[in-house]
Amino acid sequence: MGTFKTVGENKQAKMKNCICFIGSQLSKQRFLLAMAGAAHGSRQCALTHRYYQQWNWRRTPRGPAGLYTQQLTRRHCQHFSKELLQQESVQRYLEKMIEEYRQVTQRLNNTALTESERRTMSRRQIELSPMATVFQQSQRAVKDLKDVQAIIESAEAGEDTQMLELAKEEQKGIRKLIEALQIKLLQSLVPSDKHDASDVIVEVAAGRTTGGDICQQFTREIFEMYQNFASYKQWAFEVLNYTPAEYGGLHHAAARIAGESVYRHFKYEGGMHRVQRIPEVGLSSRMQRIHTGTMMVIVLPQPDEVDVIIEPKDLRIDTFRSKGAGGQSVNTTDSAVRLVHIPTGITVECQQERSQLQNRETAMRMLRARIYQQLIEKETEQRQSARKLQVGTRSQSERIRTYNFTQDRVTDHRISYVTRDIKEFLSGGELLEELISELLKSAETEALLELVENSRD
Repeated sequence: MGTFKTVGENKQAKMKNCICFIGSQLSKQRFLLAMAGAAHGSRQCALTHRYYQQWNWRRTPRGPAGLYTQQLTRRHCQHFSKELLQQESVQRYLEKMIEEYRQVTQRLNNTALTESERRTMSRRQIELSPMATVFQQSQRAVKDLKDVQAIIESAEAGEDTQMLELAKEEQKGIRKLIEALQIKLLQSLVPSDKHDASDVIVEVAAGRTTGGDICQQFTREIFEMYQNFASYKQWAFEVLNYTPAEYGGLHHAAARIAGESVYRHFKYEGGMHRVQRIPEVGLSSRMQRIHTGTMMVIVLPQPDEVDVIIEPKDLRIDTFRSKGAGGQSVNTTDSAVRLVHIPTGITVECQQERSQLQNRETAMRMLRARIYQQLIEKETEQRQSARKLQVGTRSQSERIRTYNFTQDRVTDHRISYVTRDIKEFLSGGELLEELISELLKSAETEALLELVENSRD
């Protein structure tokens, strides 16, 4: 009895043949760039492309009729670390840092140092110590690998199968250790951000330019994504302000997230996020017309009270009744609080709690974080302003990420990173963490290359 293919299977076969034909006509490099949506060349794209040298096909349940999609493997980190460490400029910089560590250690053994010189040297030794430790561990691992290789050659010559099997297993473990140490060594060369361990205040706001209701719905989804991500990472999530919109959307919200290295994970989430989708109701829904909207995310490191001192004379405090959808949800007392910092003009509002005192305390935390952000910008004025990069003009040209619902795709434009399954991504779990990890790797690589280039001067 003959076998029959369903319409879906025929489509799958045709699609696979078509994609294979296209792949054979293009070079692997151009094909990967085309699939990643990064045909335009830039330094960031070039760096990112180096990540995705290995690729393979596998069938995935995502998409209609189980289409074949390209899955990029995640083994790039080790290979990229090895490539980067083998660069002559990075090797020279590493040798320079190791030599500096040796000189500092020797000078600390000199009893003729003054107290001031000793403090300076001790501080520098502490800064270089993690890098030197990892380097020494890496050197020992390389030596162990050579010793194991000699044992393997001896076992092969003597036909000792048991010893050969044990030695090869040991060789595999040492190679994995070396790869991990290479990554750790690269990370130790990059100066850490002093705010990485801080808690954060995350603000979301619907875009002003386009989208209307679709922006407000998307803003709510992004806020919930970060709330779910905090739960996924077992961080504390405290809503500071929440201004809902009609039809279940969100105008503006702010939350404090506390936990281990929260700012390190969230610092590249700030900026313009764009959405492309077909509305669920209305004429556009019936005509399958795609709408585009935007929303903004601002990430502020949470300072300690000693970092920002606000004088009472510099504050203007206004109280008003909470806004809401009506009925019992609207407070009948002036519990909402608005704080204006007169020297800077920064304004914050809080109406989350029914108590005016609680709203005032929350508003003070938000105001302190915004003032602290300005202080950070003044300290780093030689670099691009962090808040300007995040806020800008709220126009779509400044977008950092696009969420295309019609194509079930999320694209981060800074590193040309593409992932599928928007619903899973918005659940704030593994897919979001994977993208954040890629952003951190890319940023650390850029910082290291910039550091190496500046060291030549």
